[in-house]
Amino acid sequence: MDRVLAWSLLIALVGGLVRGTTGFGAAMVMTAPLALLLGPRTAVPVTLLLETFAAAPMLPAALALARWRVIAPICSAAVLAVPAGGLLLALASPLTLRRLIAATVVLFSLALLSGRQYKGAQRLSTSVGLGALSGTMLGATSVGAPPVILYLLSGPDPVPVTRANLTLYVVVISAAGLVMLGASGLLTAATLRQAGWLALPFAAGVVAGSRLFSRFSDQRFRQLTIMLMLLVSLGVLLA
Repeated sequence: MDRVLAWSLLIALVGGLVRGTTGFGAAMVMTAPLALLLGPRTAVPVTLLLETFAAAPMLPAALALARWRVIAPICSAAVLAVPAGGLLLALASPLTLRRLIAATVVLFSLALLSGRQYKGAQRLSTSVGLGALSGTMLGATSVGAPPVILYLLSGPDPVPVTRANLTLYVVVISAAGLVMLGASGLLTAATLRQAGWLALPFAAGVVAGSRLFSRFSDQRFRQLTIMLMLLVSLGVLLA
C-alpha cells in the first residue's frame, strides 16, 4: 500500500475517533496533516466531505433541538462568506495555505485549552460577524468551527441544544463549502475518490468514538484531543 495512502487512512481513523467521542474536532485533527500529505487543495474538500458525511445522520435530531434565533444568523453569514475563503484557497500558494491551516488550528487549540469563553451577549451583530469569520475560514482551510464552538459553549443553552446547534452549523457550512468548491473546479473526481478511500476508516472511528464516549471523562478526553490537534499542527507548521 502506498505510504501516503496508509498515513491518510490512519489520519481519517483518528479524525473519526475524535469526532465520535467529542462531537467536534475532526477537521482540526485531519486538515493540517492531510494538507502536508496531499496538498491543501485536496485536503480541504476531502475533510469537508467527511465532516458532512459524519454530521448528516444527526441532522434530523438537530433540527428539532436547535435554537434558530442563535444559529440561523451564524449559518446565513457563514454561507455568504464561504466564497471569500474559497478565493483564497484557489489563489494562495500551497505552502502559505498549509501554514495558515496549521496556524489556525494552533491558535484555537490554545484558546480551547486555556478555557477561554466568549463573555458578551449573543447579539445579532455578534452572530453575523462570527458567522462571516468562520465561513471565510472554512472556505480557505476547512477549519471554520472553532470560533463558533467557543461562542456557543459560553452561551446559556443546555448541552443537547448546543450540540444540536453545532451539528446544524457543520452540515450547513460544509454543504456550502462543497458547493463553492464544486463551482470553482476544486471538487474533482480524484478528490471524490480520495474521500471515498478515507470514508470507511473515518466512519469506523466515529462509531468507535461514540461507543467510547461513556467510558471516558468528557472534559479530560477533550483536553487530550485538543493537545493532539496542537502538537500535530505545530509539527505541520514547522515542517
